[in-house]
Amino acid sequence: MRANGLPRRAAIVWLKSSHSTAHGEDCVEVAALPHRVVGLRDSKDPEGRRLTLTPAAWRALAYRTKAI
Repeated sequence: MRANGLPRRAAIVWLKSSHSTAHGEDCVEVAALPHRVVGLRDSKDPEGRRLTLTPAAWRALAYRTKAI
C-alpha cells in the first residue's frame, strides 16, 4: 500500500482477454481498481497510460464490443 492509500501496481491483478493472439500481442488487459473503477491497459505497454471507466461504462463497452 502506498502513502496515498492506493495499492502498488504489483498488487493489482490484470486479466488478459481470452481472445488474445497466440503470442499474446495486441491485447487489452482489464483490472478492478480501487474506488469501484475498472482499468484498461495495453499489454505491450503495461507501464503506459491507462483508461479508467466506471463499472457501468465498462459493462456498456463490453456489451457493444461483443455485438460487433
